[in-house]
Amino acid sequence: MIKLSELQIKEVIIIDSGRRLGHISDLEIDTNNGRILAIVIIPKDKKSGLFGKSEELVIHWNQIVRIGSDVILVKDVEKPKLYNEPIVQERK
Repeated sequence: MIKLSELQIKEVIIIDSGRRLGHISDLEIDTNNGRILAIVIIPKDKKSGLFGKSEELVIHWNQIVRIGSDVILVKDVEKPKLYNEPIVQERK
């Protein structure tokens, strides 16, 4: 099992373009099932907003390709959602 603090030191990178997104600031967890739904990232290129909080990006757990020793590789996040946008779960 890995701790949030261990994930936070890993840089999140888009696997296709090599673009560095930043570091994990938080996790979105389904408390009913005890599963991680998404990781929340403070983008590397964003500065703090008016009240000291920058925009946050949400990357769904199924977009994570690999969690390595020092990076987290993700796919399909060229246009990540802002944190305040609702997460729509895929139906199977």
